[in-house]
Amino acid sequence: MEVGGSDAEGREYRNAKEMWREEIGEGGENKKEWYQKGVGYWEGIEASVDGVLGGYGHVNDPDVKGSEAFLKALLANRIGGVRPNNLVALDCGSGIGRVTGNLLLRYFNEVDLVEPVSHFLEAAREKLAPEKCITNMHRAVNFYCVPLQEFTPEVGRYDVIWVQWCIGHLADDDFVAFFKRAKAGLKPHGFFVLKENVAKDGFLLDKEDKSITRCDLYFKELFNQCGLHLLQTKVQRGLPKELFAVRMYALVTNTPKTKIRMQSNSPAIIK
Repeated sequence: MEVGGSDAEGREYRNAKEMWREEIGEGGENKKEWYQKGVGYWEGIEASVDGVLGGYGHVNDPDVKGSEAFLKALLANRIGGVRPNNLVALDCGSGIGRVTGNLLLRYFNEVDLVEPVSHFLEAAREKLAPEKCITNMHRAVNFYCVPLQEFTPEVGRYDVIWVQWCIGHLADDDFVAFFKRAKAGLKPHGFFVLKENVAKDGFLLDKEDKSITRCDLYFKELFNQCGLHLLQTKVQRGLPKELFAVRMYALVTNTPKTKIRMQSNSPAIIK
C-alpha cells in the first residue's frame, strides 16, 4: 500500500509496508507479539459498554441507530425476496455482545459471536443467556473465543457477517486472509458489513493497543485484494467531533448490478 501514515506520537511512515515491517518484521516474525499485546490491552479493560467503547459509552445509541438504518435497507435489497426460514448472523469482534444484543438479535434468528478477549465473551454469554431473551426465536447460539486471524466461519451458515471496531488489529495479510476464508461462510445472498474508524488520509498506528486506523482508499485496496465488491457505503452520523469518522461498508462476493454513490468523509478513536 503506497499511502503514508504516522503513529500517535508523530512518527512518519512513507507507506504501510514500512510500518508493518517495523511492527511485525520483514517475514512476520514478530506478528505473534503484535497480537498478544493487542489482546493484552483489552484484557485490562472493564467488560462494560463504556469500557469497550473506550470511554465513549454515550455513542452506543447513535451507533446502533446508524447501523440499523444501514442494515434494514441492505436486508430488504438482498434478502427481501428470498424469505429464508432462519436468518443467521456472525458478530466478529463481538466484545460484550453490544451489537448482538442491541441490533442483530432483533433481525436474526441466530447470532454467533467471535471474540478473543475471554472476559468480554463471558460477559456476552451471561448477558445473552437464553433465559434472558424475549423469545427463543431469536437467540445467541455459539460463542467462539478465537482471534479473527485464526477463525474460519462455518461454510454457508451466515446471511450477514458483521465486523465492527476490530479489524484494525489485523495486519494487512491477515485482513485479506480472514475475508477470503469468511466468504465461504456466507449464503448465496449473504454479505459483509464492516464498520470501522476511518482516517482522513493514509493511516494512524496506535502502539498502545496495537491497531491501525486505515483511510478509505486503504480499505478499498484491501477489499480488492480480498476479491470483495462494494455494494453500499455510508458515514455514521451523530458521533462526537473529536472522534475519527466512522464508515460502514457493505461488501459482496459478486459484482453488484448497480453502482453505489459514494459519500464523503469528515474526522478519534473508538477502541
